[in-house]
Amino acid sequence: METEDRPVTDGRRLRGDRTRHAILSRAARLASAEGLEAVSLQRLASDLGISKSGLFAHFGSKEELQLAIVDEASRIFTAEVLRPGLAPPRGVGRVQALCEAYLSYVEREVFPGGCFFEATMAEFDSKPGPVRDAVVERKGYWSATILRAIREAQEAGDIDAEVDAEQLEWELNCLLAGANDSHAMKAGPLVLERARRAIGHRLGEASARG
Repeated sequence: METEDRPVTDGRRLRGDRTRHAILSRAARLASAEGLEAVSLQRLASDLGISKSGLFAHFGSKEELQLAIVDEASRIFTAEVLRPGLAPPRGVGRVQALCEAYLSYVEREVFPGGCFFEATMAEFDSKPGPVRDAVVERKGYWSATILRAIREAQEAGDIDAEVDAEQLEWELNCLLAGANDSHAMKAGPLVLERARRAIGHRLGEASARG
């Protein structure tokens, strides 16, 4: 009897996972454009054609839903930015790849409102709590990833050892965030090319072989 029940249970779990993924994918895209606070169970139920009670089976509260959306956005960011950006060997090429992966993620409008974490951080900056903490943690990880790549490039002899790695990381992050903000305001594709040129110029200045 146990062996007969298992396929049914597994099938239900798989359908439940697919439904949850569809809910969170829609919610993350909506949140990037309209704000995380604008995402409600009622709005998602209407958009996805799911009963509100069905959504409550996946998320017991608005905060639980918001935290799940942050997790989903983090999964997407990892797939779209971190994995391709970290693919090259350690060195300045990895720093460049991380920056380019982020600009590509913005350019392709993976999230229609621009980078999910930039948008959500602006929304929750003055709202202490678990959601803000989760967003700050993800943004901190991104900054730490760039900083680590810069230091590895210094160890590889690609970036001058005398360069202040934390200062360089801050400058690159500002260029990336600025490009995201301008793109989100429909400034046109030129803004991303300007960001690419500025990043290339800054890395050239920091090069140990320049």
